[in-house]
Amino acid sequence: MSLSRHIDAEEFTKDVGIPSKAAYQLLHDETQLDGNPLLNLASFVHTWMPEEANKLIMENINKNQVDMDEYPAATIIHNRCISMIASLWKAPSTGKVIGTSTAGSSEAIMLGGLAMKKRWQEARKAAKKDFYHPNIVFGSNAQVALEKFARYFDVECRLVPVKASSNYVMDPKDAIQFIDENTIGVMVILGSTYTGHFENVAEMSELLDKLQEETGLDIPIHVDGASGAFVAPFVYPSLKWGFDIPRVVSINTSGHKFGLVYAGIGWVLWRDESFLNKDLVFELHYLGNVEYSFTLNFSKPASPIIAQMFNFLNLGFEGYRKIAIKDLRNARLLSRALENTYFKVLSNIHRVLPGRDEDDDPESYEPGLPVVSFKLSDDFKEKYPHVQQVWIQSMLRTKGWIVPNYNGPEGEKDTEMLRVVVRETLSEDLTERLIADIIDTTESMMSESGSQILLALSQSSHQADREHGRPDKSNFGDTAEDAQEQAGFSRQC
Repeated sequence: MSLSRHIDAEEFTKDVGIPSKAAYQLLHDETQLDGNPLLNLASFVHTWMPEEANKLIMENINKNQVDMDEYPAATIIHNRCISMIASLWKAPSTGKVIGTSTAGSSEAIMLGGLAMKKRWQEARKAAKKDFYHPNIVFGSNAQVALEKFARYFDVECRLVPVKASSNYVMDPKDAIQFIDENTIGVMVILGSTYTGHFENVAEMSELLDKLQEETGLDIPIHVDGASGAFVAPFVYPSLKWGFDIPRVVSINTSGHKFGLVYAGIGWVLWRDESFLNKDLVFELHYLGNVEYSFTLNFSKPASPIIAQMFNFLNLGFEGYRKIAIKDLRNARLLSRALENTYFKVLSNIHRVLPGRDEDDDPESYEPGLPVVSFKLSDDFKEKYPHVQQVWIQSMLRTKGWIVPNYNGPEGEKDTEMLRVVVRETLSEDLTERLIADIIDTTESMMSESGSQILLALSQSSHQADREHGRPDKSNFGDTAEDAQEQAGFSRQC
């Protein structure tokens, strides 16, 4: 007998409604079983906004952003956001920057990739060459959205394996070997989801300049700045990564990560409208006025866009900078504490650059996101071989913390790592509490008897409700017949 409490299809078609207060209470009670967003250190997604922002969101929650004639103020706010972000990313004053809001960075990456594909196809058709076999190049540390773009839109995915020596991100010198005349572009990641490291956009551009001189191939760059594009401008002003590099044709970001808005908002911008292929732009006539659409989603809420503008007005440049500095300071505190105990830290934002002092200036350290990736040290594993690193994830969950444990990307699959994303809501006090809990948890695993208890507790029980609507792994997973292999840590099932 199923333990499910869901309403089946036949019952759902009957008049089985319940009072709104009862429906609220049922769902309110069940969602209390979710983790605490404040302690969810696995996610890059922002989880807190001021009371005034929450009020503004509720006041505009019923507005559809796509209906530009009905909601002209929301449209103007959207366009102002585009202009402000363009300035932040050092868009050229010549030409016309164009961009749009999206549901998140996934949709933004799809649009950036599609624009490069269409532009490549157009050039190949004009040259009377084959235009049916496009490929795209990015590191195996890429977030799953990049692989989704390649698979969904029939573009060969050329994954560049990463190395520990290159900080688990794509080395531009390795990437250049994967490029040929069918390459629509290179996606460079400003902030790896594995370790927070920035890939080197400037070096990638220089190597592509040299390649063009030697072969004539003109390969554009799309910067995946899902997290980093709302960090680098504020704390690494001397770092070249944006539109001040001519080969960078488009950039995406998530407003709901370090843009400090709740989930549901992303942005993609092109350095000039000539890089947004005309095949992606649709003219709309049926909403009361002539408008243009170049997104995958049609209807979308206006409230996240208004919330983004609230942050721009409320925080300003200095407000964003102060928050990013604080996040990086707490990330360094966590990194140093872990390195002085039982762990090796894989992220580098706490490592002082040559000739700089150990101060509060982020530019005194290696650039990156406020992310701390770490693993048990070799000395610890040699002394306590019975300990499994994944137990730390399970035991921290019993204390409320959500800290993921996963394997590295292609090229470093045998490296197991834990990761903490330091967001605005992780204060210095909470960081110190987290350090104490990580150390206590690790020390509790040292004895054989303690480990046996931890092993038993870490075994998850089957929950029938969790299976509804989920793909069957035997049909869709890596072992399924004809399934494409996936490189990232986000598995298909």
